[in-house]
Amino acid sequence: MNRTLRVVRMQLINRQTYVWVPLLVLGGAFVLSVAIWWILSGSGVTGNFYGGGAQAPLWYLAVVGVQALTLTFPFSQAMSVTRREFFFGTYLIAALSAASLAVIFVIGGWIETLTGGWGLNGYFFYSAEIWQGGPLGAAFIFFTVAMLMFTLGFTGATIYKRFGPTIFTVSLIGLGALLVAALFVIGRLNAWGQVFEWIGEQGPLGMAAWGLVAAAALGAAAFATLRRATP
Repeated sequence: MNRTLRVVRMQLINRQTYVWVPLLVLGGAFVLSVAIWWILSGSGVTGNFYGGGAQAPLWYLAVVGVQALTLTFPFSQAMSVTRREFFFGTYLIAALSAASLAVIFVIGGWIETLTGGWGLNGYFFYSAEIWQGGPLGAAFIFFTVAMLMFTLGFTGATIYKRFGPTIFTVSLIGLGALLVAALFVIGRLNAWGQVFEWIGEQGPLGMAAWGLVAAAALGAAAFATLRRATP
């Protein structure tokens, strides 16, 4: 356990990856969104304002997942850290980052509901659909999305490290082909109605739970691949 915690400390040597850049992305997206709402409100536009800026730090966690492997994995092997310790230490710091981001989003959403969207009817953190399960449900959704994005980046970087660019590219093409094949089969079976009905039955919390299952499966695949990866 101590060596796993040392991996956490090792990952935090470069605080820009896990702390400062995510906060800069979040703060920048928020300030720009409020500025746009202020301009719209000053121009006489009424109604609630929403934007996709809140997604920026969540997408950035895919980049964090790539950097978590490419920047520190070779260094960890030079320090005689086992691949298992590196994997679990890296996922521990990723979970802490995702949880911190979820707390920030919930606090931000709570402030927005109290202030009427910062006095502008602008909602950066709050969404009625995400908050259907209350603040704990919203935190679970944000945490799951953050972990899923991190895992996508980490798994992709692991495949690249283990097999090289050719197999990595073939894997992406294969994944795209599977998605297209699934769309084709659903269309041929005329089952889009059942698909959307199933998604509606799951709700945001149910879909988040499935997302966490997907993140766990991808993480297991990344761990199996990492065991044979060379620095």
